[in-house]
Order: sequence, then C-alpha cells, then structure tokens
Amino acid sequence: MKTGKMIWIVALSVVFLILASTLSQGLLMPLLVMAGVPAWLYHIAGGAVYIASTYLMVWLFCTKWLKEDMEAYGIPKCRIRGKWVVVAVILPVAVSVVYLFLPGRFEIQPLDVGTKAAFVTRGVFLAGLGAGVVEEMLFRGLLMNAVIRKWGRAVGIIAPSVLFASLHIIGMKFSLLSCAQVMIAGTLVGVMFSLIALEGGSIWNSAIVHAFWNMIIIGGGMTIGTEPNEYAVCSYVLETRSFLLTGGEFGIESSVVSVIGYLAVSLIAVTLLRGKNK
Repeated sequence: MKTGKMIWIVALSVVFLILASTLSQGLLMPLLVMAGVPAWLYHIAGGAVYIASTYLMVWLFCTKWLKEDMEAYGIPKCRIRGKWVVVAVILPVAVSVVYLFLPGRFEIQPLDVGTKAAFVTRGVFLAGLGAGVVEEMLFRGLLMNAVIRKWGRAVGIIAPSVLFASLHIIGMKFSLLSCAQVMIAGTLVGVMFSLIALEGGSIWNSAIVHAFWNMIIIGGGMTIGTEPNEYAVCSYVLETRSFLLTGGEFGIESSVVSVIGYLAVSLIAVTLLRGKNK
C-alpha cells in the first residue's frame, strides 16, 4: 500500500468517527429532544444512526474509492463466534466482582421509570453497541488492516491501539499520571481487541467484547468508582484512593484490575492464533 493512501486511511478513520458522532449525537438526538421524543427512544435512535452512518461511510470508502470489498478490511457479514460472546460477558463481570470485594458502599438513585430507562438505553445503545461497533469498525477494521498491509501485523496491532488510547485523553484535563495510565491501559485494551478481531477473522468478534464491556462497566445500570455516578441507576463507591485500583481520573477502565483482564484475554487470543498458525 502506498504511503499516500495509508495517510488518507488514517485521517479518514478519525474523520468518519467525528462525522458519525456529530450526525447521531450532535444533530439527530437534539432534534428528537426538541420534538419531545422520550430519552430512552432517542438513545436507541442515536445508537442506530451512529452505527449505520459509520458503516455507510466505510462501505463507500472501501468500494468506491479503494475499489475493494469490506472483507479485505475485516468487515464481512456479521458473524460472531460463541467463544467471544462468552468472553464478552465474563471479562466485565469478573472485573466488577473483584471490585465488589473491596471496601465500598452502594448508592441507588431514587429515579422514576423513564429516567432509569433513559440511563439503561444510553448505556446499551450509545456507549455499548454504538461505541463498540463504530470504534471496532474504524480502528480494528479499516485502520488496523491498512497498517498491517503497509508495515506488518505487529505494527498493525500496536499503532492503531496507541491512537485509540490517545483519543481518550484529548481534551481531558487529566494529570500527567492519569494520562500515562490511560495511555498504557488504552493501548493494552486496543491490542486485546485487535487480537480478538484477528483470531475471529472479523471486527464483529471484537465489537461484541467491546460493546459488552462498555455496557457493564460504564453503562447506566451499575457503575464503580470513587464518586457516585449521576448518570447510573446504581453506583458502588470505592473507599480506596489508590490510583492503581481506581484508575485515576479516567476510572476503573485504566486500573490494574482491568489491565490484568486485558492481558488475560490477550493471552487467550494469542494462544488461539498460534494454534491456527500451526
């Protein structure tokens, strides 16, 4: 792949992410709010448009400009392997259970049914399916496969993962320690998603793991952190202030507990890949 084309793919991957986010959450959802549509419904609509608009842009880019099928970039018809569905559930549940053994307290907000439904649908359809599918389509689909063609598998796994991590600190007023923590954890989870996509032969396997992680860890049901989450039905508020356990300013996704989970799943994926290669 020529360097010029590689630069275009990298730049457009970020542009597609921004455009899809703007269309679904910056334009559609505010219009639905103005129209008096219930929050739970516009969260579902926003997530659907987020995924559909990204897919359309990637499809047009691959088929019309690159003149290739989307399968060449790890985005075939949706097929998900059962083992990765199991991992998708076990990983966030296991991390959450570990934290429930640490000193803390539950805080449940006295919310009406409509607000609870809004929080849950936001977690499932926007933070979960929306972010999970869109980010995998771009980072582990279009971007990773393009980099692999240019510089090989190792660079293809690591470089998009570093970019993925860096996007989580842009615009955030984090301390230097928290930024370093996010970069390490974000890169490792990106590597994990990359290995899953490669082992499963498509981004749909990494997307289901990514989506379930977001739904359970940062969704609107129950969240874990050092402060109550005003956008969750229930919060488990940790007493510890150890940045290794709390994940610093970003939260438990960048904690040592989560990192151990990322490494464990990555090891499983590497073992499966080696078995395939043999």
